[in-house]
Amino acid sequence: MKVILLQELHGRGGEGDVIEVTNGYAVNYLLPKKIAIEATAGNRKQLELRRHNIAKREAERLDTADKLLAALEGKAVQIPAKVGEEGQLFGSVTTIQIAEALAALYDITVDRKQIDLKKPIKTVGEHSAIVSIYRDIKATVRVLVVDEKAAPASDAEAVADADKAAADSTVDVDNADSPADQAESAAADAATASADLPLPTENAAAEAAELTAPTADES
Repeated sequence: MKVILLQELHGRGGEGDVIEVTNGYAVNYLLPKKIAIEATAGNRKQLELRRHNIAKREAERLDTADKLLAALEGKAVQIPAKVGEEGQLFGSVTTIQIAEALAALYDITVDRKQIDLKKPIKTVGEHSAIVSIYRDIKATVRVLVVDEKAAPASDAEAVADADKAAADSTVDVDNADSPADQAESAAADAATASADLPLPTENAAAEAAELTAPTADES
């Protein structure tokens, strides 16, 4: 059966999309829940008349989704858990815990059904969770699982420590001198050191220039 979606149906489409589904799925779920209506000739005609309003609402949804993506992407939450031997958890971290942590730490409301862990989180350390925001818009959230007995004083401190460690590693790489910078520094040191030496003869200066000039392999 072909139906017209009245709202987003995860993985299938959004408002105004015409999709094909089984009769049972339509009759027992989509139509009673008012998620869709049957794609009759009359309903299709009404759909075309409503296209402008649907497009306007879709643009608003995408704008809201982009803002939520910016707020969520790269964020980290701390989840204290009971830990056994070799860092294994008693149980596993749930999507409800992650949703509650996002609300508590960032005041961001996410339905637990929007969170995908790919596989159960059963060890301490850093993991990733995918938050499906709208259609193909998804954010990656870092999940820091810690032993509840040794958990830091607050979620914010744990997240700040993790972010600082990541930032420090980036700064070290960014601040590393390039080969050109190192060569320039070495040349400056050599010039300073030679300032107090006697001036070389013309032949000696030429020989020195040949020795210090870069070869084809070096350039």
